[in-house]
Amino acid sequence: MFAMGYGQQRTWCIAKPSSDQATLLANINYACSHVDCSVLQKGCPCFSPDNLINHASIAMNLYYRSQGCQQLSCDFRGSALIVITDPSYGNCLYE
Repeated sequence: MFAMGYGQQRTWCIAKPSSDQATLLANINYACSHVDCSVLQKGCPCFSPDNLINHASIAMNLYYRSQGCQQLSCDFRGSALIVITDPSYGNCLYE
């Protein structure tokens, strides 16, 4: 991981709500081939809600974090958004 510089805004990478199911699935497969997506497994904090947009957003953000939060690592062929509001919920914490 890298240290955040003074005054830098935290950002997260999530799936665009308009993304189709095939794109979301491709994004999950791509991200999870590069990072550990075990938080998405059944019984883990980020499994529910069990839907593609939720799982894709978590996987895409894990990938984004692994790449040092570079803007180019949150594109996923135009199906991603960089947000400044923490998307964490319940026990599912976005890094």
